[in-house]
Amino acid sequence: MRVAPLICALLLAGCGQSPAGKTAAPTGAAASATAAVAVPVAMTFRAGDGLTVFARRYDAQKPKALILLFHQAGSSKDEYATIAPQLAAAGYSALAVDARAGGKLYGVNETAAALTRTPDYLEAQQDLQAALNWAQSQKLPIILWGSSYSSSLVFPLAAANPGVVQAILAFSPGEYFADKQMVEQAAADVTVPVFVTSASKPDEIAAAKAIAGAVPGGKAQQYVPSVGVHGSSTLIAEKNPKGAEANWRAVMAFLDKVVR
Repeated sequence: MRVAPLICALLLAGCGQSPAGKTAAPTGAAASATAAVAVPVAMTFRAGDGLTVFARRYDAQKPKALILLFHQAGSSKDEYATIAPQLAAAGYSALAVDARAGGKLYGVNETAAALTRTPDYLEAQQDLQAALNWAQSQKLPIILWGSSYSSSLVFPLAAANPGVVQAILAFSPGEYFADKQMVEQAAADVTVPVFVTSASKPDEIAAAKAIAGAVPGGKAQQYVPSVGVHGSSTLIAEKNPKGAEANWRAVMAFLDKVVR
């Protein structure tokens, strides 16, 4: 499987790490955006257990919402090095977070690099919660965006923080944990619009369908891509050259519908 307290508010120098892959330019709102490319700003905050969590912020000029971007297993905030600027250009500020359950798939995970052991995926939930705590201070609508294991964790995160989150995007969610009903049970407590997608493999489509189906009130939209790959990589043209552009269109249509 491929898988807050008090904020440090320490803004560091902007990061200029090389993108891990070219991202297909989205059409619609993003294509017509004239905003300057967002300059990423490095920052840290503390998780509930005191661990320093590293992140990178991309500010839209006139933000409509703030999207919290969480990576897949073995990955880092650099998974969003080409995705987050596209979101900022479309008017969505973004915070890409190094959760402790990660690695060097797209670049160094600074949070994970400070640890002397390998944490399990559920331990990363406190990093996601810390990011959400920070986001509430920004006074913008908050959207959760997860990739692979973190796309599953965003459901219990939203359920545990009722009234805080405006929408969810889940890229390749599944029951990745010991409790094989955990994600569906959390999804049943979600009351906001949800966008669920996956790779175009039957097993991923089925896993996404089960979780989307658990969201009450018909609030979940399952997008089945003609060509999709695992996690948020589905939007990166280098990883998904035949499907990234169409998948971007679906994402932007959802965002523009739920944020007005």
